[in-house]
Amino acid sequence: MPHVLVLNASYEPLGVVPLRRALILVLNDKAISLEDSGALMHSATHVIPAPSVVRLKRFVRVPFRGPVPLTRRALFARDGGRCAYCGGVATSVDHVVPRSRGGQHTWENVVAACRRCNHVKADRHVAEIGWRLRHNPAPPSGLAWRIIGTGHRDPRWLPYLQPYGADDDLARIDGRVSA
Repeated sequence: MPHVLVLNASYEPLGVVPLRRALILVLNDKAISLEDSGALMHSATHVIPAPSVVRLKRFVRVPFRGPVPLTRRALFARDGGRCAYCGGVATSVDHVVPRSRGGQHTWENVVAACRRCNHVKADRHVAEIGWRLRHNPAPPSGLAWRIIGTGHRDPRWLPYLQPYGADDDLARIDGRVSA
């Protein structure tokens, strides 16, 4: 089922909901459809364009949100679905400093890796085998990463997420990584 980006009345991204929930918000006059997905939803008497982005009519106060949670989906989105060592298609998660050697499961120590590189690196430090990371791992920042980390993406969402930390790199990720 398709998903819809929900924006606050101030256009701040709040989250991603299933299409059915977004339609209920629009039909109950609690939200306005800003972008249509191109699909049509049929009822017995009406035909309604399916929304891709909706904005709430009333402002919703959001409590403080901590850092972006470290999930496999968010990690692959951060690394663009590419191996941090060779640049190939990533299929696994690797700890730069292995957990058996005191490495933590944090954004700064976890990267996406291809199966081959993960197997060759095994339980060693990157410096021990003479490899270098293509980029230094760091936690993603910005409200947009809460949306991107869900793995649900639509190119129509990009203009609404750019002011909150999304950039053109995410548009390229959409072409390489399936949600």
